[in-house]
Amino acid sequence: MKYGSSALLLALFLALAIAGPAVAPYNPLAYALADRLQPPSLHHWFGTDALGRDVFSRTLAAARTDLPAAAAAVILSSLIGVSVGAACGYLGGAIDRWVGRVVDVMMAFPLFVVAVALVAALGNSLTNVVLATAVINLPFYIRLVRAEIAARRQLGYVMAARLAGCGHGYIIGRVLIPNIAPIIAVQISLNLGWAVLNTSGLSFIGLGVRPPTPEWGALVSDGAQYLLTGQWWVALGPSLVLVLAVFAFTLIGDTAHDLFSPRSAR
Repeated sequence: MKYGSSALLLALFLALAIAGPAVAPYNPLAYALADRLQPPSLHHWFGTDALGRDVFSRTLAAARTDLPAAAAAVILSSLIGVSVGAACGYLGGAIDRWVGRVVDVMMAFPLFVVAVALVAALGNSLTNVVLATAVINLPFYIRLVRAEIAARRQLGYVMAARLAGCGHGYIIGRVLIPNIAPIIAVQISLNLGWAVLNTSGLSFIGLGVRPPTPEWGALVSDGAQYLLTGQWWVALGPSLVLVLAVFAFTLIGDTAHDLFSPRSAR
């Protein structure tokens, strides 16, 4: 049941990212001031915002911003983090100690605060949001991969590769990393949900994409100011979709953990 639900949710959000703007009933950027702050109806499922834009259409279009940004951040952080963690775990020595200290310093601060500082320093753009999200995810991959590689570097199949004349790079890239690929896959699936939440969180506080580009965090932020005046629908629709997206990726991570870790599934 859980496997089917996670696959269905993943397919749903992939469809939103690919075809969302094409199937949206209205232009997500088109103003219609005569229809501003209209409540949900058959014509506007999530209502309209202060400029008369259809909130449902903007929520669909936002998937094309948030999901690729989160995926790019996770791909970047996993590639760098796995490479650095594998080198530290296999080689050890001074590089391992120095990288460990840097990771400890990063983990000593709230990672979202680090992301805020990075985007504020680099500039307010989607590219910098992706870079900041990738940076704060690095410690997870470095620590995980370093520990797994260090526990395996003296095992029989690694010693056999050394005796066969294989170099360090070959052993790390072709022997050790493939052996821990399922563990890395679980971490990647979990990181996707965090990356979506981080991207939306930065946009919510004004450090993400720039208006009028639709983005879930920015849509929630725009609608939050109308909650006290009764126009709750402006923020509710994007909030529910954001929660569902994070839940979907968390469920996928849990499913991947069960699939790749039979002992924990039992």
